Amino acid sequence: MRPMPAGVRSGVRAGLLGLACALGCCGCGIGPGSAPSSVSLLVTRDFGSRRLGSSSAPRVAGQETVMSLLMRNYSVSTRYGGGFVQSIDGLAGGQEAGEPVDWFYYVNGVEASKGAADVKLHAGDHVWWDHHDWSQTEDVPAVVGSFPEPFLNGLEGKRLPVRIECESVSGPACRAVNDRMTALGVPAAIAAPGSPGGTDTLSILVGVWPTVEGYPPARGLAEGPGANGVYARFAAHGHTLTVLDQNGRPVRTLSGTAGLIAATREEEEAPSWIVTGTDRAGMELAARSLDAATLQGHFAVALTPGGAIPLPQVSPGG
Repeated sequence: MRPMPAGVRSGVRAGLLGLACALGCCGCGIGPGSAPSSVSLLVTRDFGSRRLGSSSAPRVAGQETVMSLLMRNYSVSTRYGGGFVQSIDGLAGGQEAGEPVDWFYYVNGVEASKGAADVKLHAGDHVWWDHHDWSQTEDVPAVVGSFPEPFLNGLEGKRLPVRIECESVSGPACRAVNDRMTALGVPAAIAAPGSPGGTDTLSILVGVWPTVEGYPPARGLAEGPGANGVYARFAAHGHTLTVLDQNGRPVRTLSGTAGLIAATREEEEAPSWIVTGTDRAGMELAARSLDAATLQGHFAVALTPGGAIPLPQVSPGG
């Protein structure tokens, strides 16, 4: 049996929810608590490249979980005793073009470590289900496509402190990122890369790739998606950025000015975002592109003067 990807493990208690739905109680809330406000729900496929459904005001009733919200708004089938999402509106996991595909979910841009039936929703949560190829990695631990989350509402109902780590704390890229946080009403500390911070602090690493590649959030970006879930790879010298497809194959090499906005996560720590580039102009381009219009619905984004490139760059037919 193939491994069950962490992002779609729905937990054994999801079986109880499935049983309740079978008995006609799927319209009921899961608890006496009030329904979470301002929740949004996005359903896509192929790393966000195709939107299947989206609602800024999905149906809610009482205290919801990720699983109950999905079941309330879509036709869902499960397996493994109800603990695993098999299909949403008929689109199922399994094999496509000889590669494994399944459903994965993210709450405020973070792949949850618990099953969907065990994750309670809080006010402002952005829930995103995506059906994609996991041949290159079973886990993409953090994505940028729920921006302004997790900065605005945090994780598990708790707003987290934000630290912007800049190679030049007075440079235009650092100011652009700080200005974006200020516009969101998110206070942020500014520090040099590598400054001490807690595991519950959201960090944004800002710098030209050769100056930041050695810091923990950026490690692995030279190795491809198997290392941290980012479908792009910097060359050893840092002056080119290679865009990868869903199978990890090089699609395009960006030389000259190019930027990257990506998110990573180590174990259960808060996610770290990376705003970087092949040169200073690329880094500044990435910093100015830290907005919902550029990021929403994408796992990561490469930037060129000609526009944004969603990552991975999905190749037709796999």
